[in-house]
Amino acid sequence: MQKPYAESCEQNGPPILNVLREVLEGPLDLLEIGSGTGQHAVMFGGAFPDVQWQTSDRLEMHAGINLWLGEAGLINVQAPIPLDVLDDPWPERQYDVVFSANTAHIMPPQGVEAMFSGVSRVLAAGGLFLIYGPFMYDGRHTSESNREFDRWLKFRESHQGVRDVAWLKQIATPLELELARDVAMPANNRILIWRRKAD
Repeated sequence: MQKPYAESCEQNGPPILNVLREVLEGPLDLLEIGSGTGQHAVMFGGAFPDVQWQTSDRLEMHAGINLWLGEAGLINVQAPIPLDVLDDPWPERQYDVVFSANTAHIMPPQGVEAMFSGVSRVLAAGGLFLIYGPFMYDGRHTSESNREFDRWLKFRESHQGVRDVAWLKQIATPLELELARDVAMPANNRILIWRRKAD
């Protein structure tokens, strides 16, 4: 088996890393939801040796992730745990940070709700949930390219689509997650940084 490769990870990795450098300080435990190919885990885990980076994804993605992790040999990046946000049990522990890239628009709406609910359970008080991808605002796309991407997603799979930040806030508020920062990224993407309220 060859290592899986996503050109998008190479393109969006450095800008995401710049944001992570602003918010990841000191020894931290981090859970990545939807590690995909494993490229982000290797890139970001290598940049933050003090961060214990736990990869996760659906079971069929694990072989590819492990190829990247095995080649990198990073002692702070752990092998993936099974995590389909709708079907698998969530870790029975807490993390300082949860990170997820390009997942909300490919999950069904109930999957997005399940992700936020799960994050609220595993995120320590005051912890951060960073989610990267394209987003809408009050029913409006931020660019024509995002509008076309949304159409393409829905044509491919009717349950997919660019999610609205207003809807995410509705989900997050009762879960004690507040939108702390909304960071503009290249190619009309964003990083939404949610903070779990302190107990």
